[in-house]
Amino acid sequence: MTQEAFISTLSYLEPILCAMVLSFLLRSKEVRNYIYLVSLLCVKIMSSAICLPVLYLAGGGRQVIEKHLAYQIYFYAYWLSYALEAILSLLVIYSIFKLAMAPLRGLQTLGILIFRWVAVISVAVAMGVAFSPHITGIKFMVSMITQLQQTSSILTLCLLLFVCFAIRPMGLSHGSRIFGVSFGLGFLATINLVDSAWLSHSSDMSSMINIINGIAICLTLTIWSAYFAFPEPKRRLIVLPTTSPFLRWNQISLALGDEPGYVAVGGISPEIFAPAELEVMRRASTKMTHVAPTEISSASAAASSPLMHSIPA
Repeated sequence: MTQEAFISTLSYLEPILCAMVLSFLLRSKEVRNYIYLVSLLCVKIMSSAICLPVLYLAGGGRQVIEKHLAYQIYFYAYWLSYALEAILSLLVIYSIFKLAMAPLRGLQTLGILIFRWVAVISVAVAMGVAFSPHITGIKFMVSMITQLQQTSSILTLCLLLFVCFAIRPMGLSHGSRIFGVSFGLGFLATINLVDSAWLSHSSDMSSMINIINGIAICLTLTIWSAYFAFPEPKRRLIVLPTTSPFLRWNQISLALGDEPGYVAVGGISPEIFAPAELEVMRRASTKMTHVAPTEISSASAAASSPLMHSIPA
């Protein structure tokens, strides 16, 4: 089998595996938790449904579609889907982080805030790097999408590193779907970064890096299928020591943004109290004035009693 035939086989296998992952995901009833992953798989299927027929009808001497038209259809379908995949990959990372940090609400809120700012800054940097006086139109779009995909890949690898370190404190295991999805995304991110570096020096569509890329995608989809096909182990009870940095930072994060308490130290006028409150305070004051003399006289009587004098010093 030639390289072109093998790459073509991998290309046709990808949408089939995407559909298989979707079916297992729907059967596991985890769509709500992995809605962005579902969207990512749907985009991949739609992209393959457009690009593969165009390649088939325009190649192999058939030329059912004129080559120039086929190139335009393939070009825009490929790059638009590539951009959507980059954006959805960021959203998948976002959802995975929320699921992983669900037990620690404070750290989850703080992490989401940091993640949003990092994502916005990364997108802005990607657009800034792509911008150049000599790059306009289609070239700018391609450069920006490529930079966005690289940014998404870097954030994915950072998430994978975090999940690997936090898997035990968060009550997760290697059989958890959170770890499986993160591992698959990290694997794809690594291949995408290598692919981008390789294609900057070689644009041959039948090169070895494209074969590796196709194998990596199919392998990742197979891993996801396995994670969603089998039952997920239950999340362990999280028991953190009092000296755990996770616990301390969670407490600090929960306290961030809370309104401070206020204490009235003076300048209190009776008008701010309700009539019932004034009545309660009046009765309490009256009771205290009646009780105080009684207690004083009782103490004096006890001090002057013969029994007290008979007690030796």
